[in-house]
Amino acid sequence: MKGDDTMAIQKALSAIIKSNVVADGQNWLESITQSADLSNKISQAFVMVPRKTGKSLIQLNDDQKVLIKEAGISYISNWTIDRLCRVWLLSTLNSIDQEKRYATVDRLFLSAEMNEAVALYSALPFLAHPEIWVKRCAEGIRSNIGSVLEAIMENNPYPSENLDEAAWNQLVLKAFFTEKNIKFIVGLDKRANLELALTLIDYAKERWAAKRKVSPQLWRLVGKFINAEIFETLKVGLQHYDQIEQRAIALAVAQSDYQPAKDYINTFPELKLALSEGNLNWDSF
Repeated sequence: MKGDDTMAIQKALSAIIKSNVVADGQNWLESITQSADLSNKISQAFVMVPRKTGKSLIQLNDDQKVLIKEAGISYISNWTIDRLCRVWLLSTLNSIDQEKRYATVDRLFLSAEMNEAVALYSALPFLAHPEIWVKRCAEGIRSNIGSVLEAIMENNPYPSENLDEAAWNQLVLKAFFTEKNIKFIVGLDKRANLELALTLIDYAKERWAAKRKVSPQLWRLVGKFINAEIFETLKVGLQHYDQIEQRAIALAVAQSDYQPAKDYINTFPELKLALSEGNLNWDSF
């Protein structure tokens, strides 16, 4: 994070803590960050946070909503106060040596229960030297705990900004497999790639063969890579007479450069009309 970003984030988090945590809890949190041995103090305090802050969803006033928007962290608005306080505590570790910070946070990952793991993965965008957490993030994608996966996949800018293509593709595939909210994956369109599109096409075929529906968001990641081979699969999908899937495929085709697919879509009057009206977008699915 840039210095200005860090200051804006710290200002926003501190303001929220002040209005959502009772005075005793605030004093306790402050005493942790004032310790001469910050890493050990946070290691000890991390598990105790909910007892000091409660677990309620954070309440934001209008000024705080502006602060988190300006800081680029509006996605924290649905966090609980203990999650936010844990992330704030971890962010204060940016003031210490990188190796010591890594050792401290890594130990917490190794011993974390579910809610602690959620906070740890949520904290990745707030930590300095983000590249040191790539392996840990990739390992987290293999989790079978829904809330942990959501902390990594949904409204978290860390994966799209730091994972390599293989790990990123694994995250997106896992999100489809586990039926997470694909629309909440940050950087989804920017990180689209041919390898992922081809894998998703195979996944769609498997779903169809099992008589199961395909998420319309899948086609969002296929559109710009449509070629003759992918076009043949799209034609199969268009014959399923599922209006939502048809419209998603039509939108994907509209965003492609493959003219034969565009011409084919125009043979479906309803889809041609839907596209011409301009009301179709990925948020509508």
